[in-house]
Amino acid sequence: MTIVANKLSDIEIGQRLRMARESAKQTQASAATAIDVARTTIVAIEQGQRRVRMGELQKLAAMYDTSVNAILRREAVHLDMVPRFRRLSESTNDAIENAARLLNDLVRAEVELENMLGIECTRNYPPERPLLPGDVRIQAEQDAQELRDWLGFGSGPVLDVIQMLDLRFGIRVYVRRLGGKISGLFAYDEIAGACILLNADHPIERLRQSGIHELAHFIATRQQPEVFTEGEKLASREERYASCFARCFLTPARAVQQRFVEFTAGQSHLTRRHIILLAHAFGVSREAMGRRLEELSLARKGTWAWFVENGGITDKQAHQVLGGLPNKRIHAMDAQGSVPPRLALLAREVWKRNFYSEGQLARLLNLDRNEIREVLDGAETEESEANELLKLSD
Repeated sequence: MTIVANKLSDIEIGQRLRMARESAKQTQASAATAIDVARTTIVAIEQGQRRVRMGELQKLAAMYDTSVNAILRREAVHLDMVPRFRRLSESTNDAIENAARLLNDLVRAEVELENMLGIECTRNYPPERPLLPGDVRIQAEQDAQELRDWLGFGSGPVLDVIQMLDLRFGIRVYVRRLGGKISGLFAYDEIAGACILLNADHPIERLRQSGIHELAHFIATRQQPEVFTEGEKLASREERYASCFARCFLTPARAVQQRFVEFTAGQSHLTRRHIILLAHAFGVSREAMGRRLEELSLARKGTWAWFVENGGITDKQAHQVLGGLPNKRIHAMDAQGSVPPRLALLAREVWKRNFYSEGQLARLLNLDRNEIREVLDGAETEESEANELLKLSD
């Protein structure tokens, strides 16, 4: 028996089977063994040159931990953003390709959960601000302040960047451990929208910086995929804009100037204590604050370099000044969790409705069993605890 391809072509079905196989980390050889054919037959099926039989499709779907319906349904979205990253001139190493694949898989998984529940991601994107001629630093500062005003943030610190990107804007944002020195990736797709992946191995202060850096690319150059790496030289206007935008958004000039006056009142010298207090107030690293003070002419050029040459500003010193905080930096995975708020709600809902098992969700979201259990913790009691008063209207 063969599939009657009245909805999808053989090429489309083949592409979906290939993506499902790669997501399940299975080889063509193992797939061939599962349905008792030669590997070349799997190649032909995935290329749309040979129509897959129903029995073969059922076995492959089970092997890939998915369903025949998920592969065949017309409304399923199958993304492939990886080639866009490959076309970047400096994006040829394995760490970047692996990160791009992970971002692609996570976006695909979230869209699949949305399809299963029949909902769409609500987008509240900030206005696009293409780069203009002239000094990009001036535009970056103006754009950053306009966005803060648009959000109603005033001069206060922005401490939960993930929630802002996820819930305020509807940007698909993920925090996972990435290889190499990658800080973050950004891509925009007409179907899936804006997508950001950040490195969970970085301290939370650096994650905030990377998240706003990628947001700046979305605001100014959203059609261009981007990889932000540690120690990257800001050669292009786009990178200079994004770096300046992040600094200005997280540490707005007037607010920093006001706090600086408060903290240094009556003092004759800038000290480590001042930088520690300012960095903590705005949720940025001590280095970021030190360099921002230089940029605003609140400290002399070379101030941060002097501190570095004279022992730096350590976590122990920060603990002594702030009190009650751990000596070690808090890393992003510990502070944010492995799944952003909206995706966690989707995962819990499809699990409660028995659309996916715990194992299937773990595979789909690229999590281990402990991580997916943290996401699902308490979901089984939510319905039983609710009563008619708490029921949402249809």
